Amino acid sequence: MKKKYLIEFTIFMTYALFAMSWVAGSMMTKDIMSYYNIEGMAAATWMTNAITIAKIIGNLSAAWLLVKMGPKKAFSLALLLIMAGAAGAYASSYPWYVFTRLVMGFGGAFAIVYFNPIVINYFSAEERPLVNGINAAAFNTGNLLAIIFTGSLLSTLESWQNVILAISMVSLVLLVIWWMISDDFSLSGSKGESSENASYTLKDGFKEPVNIWLPIAYSGLLFCYIAVFALFPLVPTFAAEAKYLSSIMIAAGMLGTVAGIIMTKRIALRIPVIRYCGLAMTLFAALMMTTSSASVAYGAAFMAGFFMFAPMTALITLPQELPNMTPARITVVFGMFWSISYMVETVLMYLAGWIADSSGNIAIAASFAVLCSSTFFLASFFLPETGNKSHDSNVKLSTTKA
Repeated sequence: MKKKYLIEFTIFMTYALFAMSWVAGSMMTKDIMSYYNIEGMAAATWMTNAITIAKIIGNLSAAWLLVKMGPKKAFSLALLLIMAGAAGAYASSYPWYVFTRLVMGFGGAFAIVYFNPIVINYFSAEERPLVNGINAAAFNTGNLLAIIFTGSLLSTLESWQNVILAISMVSLVLLVIWWMISDDFSLSGSKGESSENASYTLKDGFKEPVNIWLPIAYSGLLFCYIAVFALFPLVPTFAAEAKYLSSIMIAAGMLGTVAGIIMTKRIALRIPVIRYCGLAMTLFAALMMTTSSASVAYGAAFMAGFFMFAPMTALITLPQELPNMTPARITVVFGMFWSISYMVETVLMYLAGWIADSSGNIAIAASFAVLCSSTFFLASFFLPETGNKSHDSNVKLSTTKA
């Protein structure tokens, strides 16, 4: 096996296990609340809020840390922080447990930002759509692993503490592998790269509109994705049970990821994929909510999940194709991307809660989430096209002649 493929497997599994630990912790909320004698869901939400806060702060500071430590040590620190979630199993009080989730959240925040400089360094432009698509499915993979295995792990290992420890121990194996095979590669890209590009900062990032429109596009989709698990199960008026709709969307998302990889490799332009998949996602999600037929709801959920993940490869590949892109610059770009996305999502989720409380109707809040998912479609009109237009024209011409 080539080293770069083992590196890709390591970084993918790092974030998948982070996601698994996050979601498994959420699924074991009742057990954790009982252990610490915590009452009320407001207090329970801090388990997730701590991770979200860490991701917002951690994403923005990831680029600075990468420059200070270098790729090898920076990603190792990310893995160590994710493993630190294991300390939650020994936390003597609920606030200390929440703190361990905060620490773990910083690890996840660093890891996902470092995906991009690692991909740019080890993989060619032709290989990146495939690798980006795989990495885009990392969180969904961890989510799926948590849904499938948390119940059986809890039954076998007999406590939520042991489940957290078991997941963290696998991260330890990944840390050893990463340390043995990774390199401290240059962050400045090619030798002819300007020093200005090598020292790309957050201040520089905020001067470029694309760095704002990218997270705005994704934030609505992110909010809708989280709402599927946080808000939709509370809506009593769906034609089908929300838990089944959520499971269907996750499964369809995996297929959508594969389709997205294929589309990004075969369609040279990025914006059409982002725009029309985003529009289809919103329309199918709306159909899922409003139909009175269970079979139509299941079908719409599948299509919504499919189109939710199909454009992610194109979205992640787009900034990598910007002119003069380097590992240092892409780290800042994606630090901003994830941080702003989660900030906007947090505000939108708060507004959804306010809407539900004010109206007394959780379905209106769920409808708000579906409406917000349209940011993927709307923001596409403000994103630059980085694909090879001449290549796309040549493909169409050769197809016509054939």
